[in-house]
Amino acid sequence: MKILMVLTSHDRLGDTGEKTGFWLEEFAAPYYAFKDAGADITLASPRGGQPPLDPKSDDPSFQTDATRRFKADAAAQALLASTRKLRDVSATAFDAVFYPGGHGPLWDLAEDASSIALIETMLGTGKPVAAVCHAPAVLRYPKSADGRSVVHGKSVTGFTNTEEAAVGLASVVPFLVEDMLKKNGGNYSQGADWQPYVVSDGLLITGQNPASSELAAQTLLRLLG
Repeated sequence: MKILMVLTSHDRLGDTGEKTGFWLEEFAAPYYAFKDAGADITLASPRGGQPPLDPKSDDPSFQTDATRRFKADAAAQALLASTRKLRDVSATAFDAVFYPGGHGPLWDLAEDASSIALIETMLGTGKPVAAVCHAPAVLRYPKSADGRSVVHGKSVTGFTNTEEAAVGLASVVPFLVEDMLKKNGGNYSQGADWQPYVVSDGLLITGQNPASSELAAQTLLRLLG
């Protein structure tokens, strides 16, 4: 079982002067879910190397068993520091792809040609794609063979407008995940803000927020059998 995890390389939070990147829990929880299931994990990002960590996700109040495990895991830290360049990985080498969130993907992965092609190829060849929190942003431009959005007619979720408003970034982000998924024809639904909520429809698995990251990973593992 070979799983590709794709992280953002983007570290600037719009014009705020603040930093962003990937959200630690959204990487750590799925990483260990996959590792403990015996998966062969490859990490990639648009620029390769060390992906930027959203400093807010390192706050003590957001730490979990998975993030604490990661902080004590030198091998995992070394793997994360040396992600492969996304353009150098091939969809044929993997059984599934998982995108952790954080605000970074809204700027780079949503627009990244290699990511778009990867998602189209994975879905087109019967392989699942999973994304959590802000990472469903990566579904903005990929198309199905019929030329429509890959989320068209699919049940999906992602970071809610109310959650984005609650963190004060609704006017900072380039687009709102919820609005984009609806505009692309997705059958968007949501659970309570900040509570675990995952939607699975065919080969597409989406999670609403950081609390949904482990559940999304377990859902993907079940789909892979």
